[in-house]
Amino acid sequence: MTKHQSIGAQFEEYVAIIRRLRKDCPWDRQQTHESLRPHLIEEAYETVETIDFKNWHELKVELGDLLLHIILHTVMAEEEKSFALEDVLASAVDKMIRRHPHVFSDTVPLTADEVSHRWESLKMQEGRTSALDGVPNSLPGLLRAFRLQDKASKVGFDWNDRKDVIKKIHEEIGELEASCIQGDQNEMEREFGDLLFSLVNYARFLKINPEIALRHTMEKFSRRFRMIEEELRRQGKTPNDSSLAEMDTLWEEIKKKEKQ
Repeated sequence: MTKHQSIGAQFEEYVAIIRRLRKDCPWDRQQTHESLRPHLIEEAYETVETIDFKNWHELKVELGDLLLHIILHTVMAEEEKSFALEDVLASAVDKMIRRHPHVFSDTVPLTADEVSHRWESLKMQEGRTSALDGVPNSLPGLLRAFRLQDKASKVGFDWNDRKDVIKKIHEEIGELEASCIQGDQNEMEREFGDLLFSLVNYARFLKINPEIALRHTMEKFSRRFRMIEEELRRQGKTPNDSSLAEMDTLWEEIKKKEKQ
């Protein structure tokens, strides 16, 4: 594959490579849609991570890894006579044109919000029975909650003001505290879930993706805690033989340095 090839020729060569791997590589040959599922999810997360860190060189690499999975699943479907690559491309082209009438048919310009609302309406016309259809159960909890709330809001099921969401959060905290006093573990779990769901709603009103926000916080926590461990090692100690006060002091010092 060379840079002098057209995109079409490069794509055809890549597909031919994947088809050969399915025939000649023992590992690729034994894969199924199910066996590749965790790898596909992992590649998607790795791709997202390159975006988080604005590592555009690695993004190029990770997009190639995602493309591998798309083509590999398609080639396997061809072998099973389920569908072919041409069907995937035709379906994708048809969907993009159908869901963008403001680009390919209408002459009236739309705002981004109007496009989003029309998108959901077009999905319902395609045979979906609920506005919540299309949100995979396999999504991480925070992200799935965010997407469910977002879809419901598209059809008018939403708070009018973020202040109302804040009130709901305080209400859920009170209910969680009450369940803690009762000592009912199942009820505490339900109330904690309600609180998380309300916090996700607030994030949505602030136009913050809660999954990304939490991931950034976890990265920050991990980085700072590792720095605490490193400093303790320099002192000939470990977290196990250090007091909470010592570690908390180091945490605050690291936090101060980062802010500076």
